[in-house]
This record gives sequence, structure tokens and C-alpha cells, in this order.
Amino acid sequence: MFAVVLGLGAYAVVLTDAAPGDPDRSLAPPTVERAHDELVTGGVVAPDRLPAAVRAAGPDGYEVNATLRAAGRSWVVGPAPPGDARPGGGSDAAAADRASRSVAVRLGPGRVRPGALRVVVWS
Repeated sequence: MFAVVLGLGAYAVVLTDAAPGDPDRSLAPPTVERAHDELVTGGVVAPDRLPAAVRAAGPDGYEVNATLRAAGRSWVVGPAPPGDARPGGGSDAAAADRASRSVAVRLGPGRVRPGALRVVVWS
């Protein structure tokens, strides 16, 4: 009986932590994954698809900024994230959730370089 009660208690704690609307949940990791899925064609990211990918990936009611970098070039979509305009960030920077992942970026016909996709989400 003790094991059953302990198991149900642990299950309830996990469900509570994963509840929708939880202000402490991370929004950027799933957003960067959705944006990646929208961007990738044949395993390679096309920079010209970044605006549409951000629109499709962003959670409702939140601001989203996405930056794609490869071979010294950058493509940015969305408003400037909190803290990015001030040296050293700022108190608003802590309110933004950030995530990034490595990607292969198509720079032109036959030119694919390693890069990074970074997403910042805030309200």
C-alpha cells in the first residue's frame, strides 16, 4: 500500500509540474524545435524560410525572436529580446527564455555550412 501511495504522489507531482499555463515552464526549447522543423528541407535549413517558421513556431501570446547564424552571416526575425539593447543585459533579460540548436545552413547552391538557430521567447 505504501508503494502505491508513493507512486501516485510522485505521479501527481509530475503532472502538476507539466500543467499547461505553468509560468515556470520553458517555452524556448519546444519553440526552437518547431522552428527547426519548419525550416528544414532535406536536412538543411533555408534562411529565407525563417520568417514563416517563426510565425508558425511561436507560442500564442508571446514575443519571439529567432536568429540564424552561419559562416559569419546572420538572419534575424522578430523584435529585439529584452536586455539585448543594453550592455550586459539587464533585469528584463532574466524574464526571457532562450534555446538554441546546431543546424546545417544552405548558403547557396552546393554551399552548406554549420550554423546555429537561437530562439528567445518572452511575454
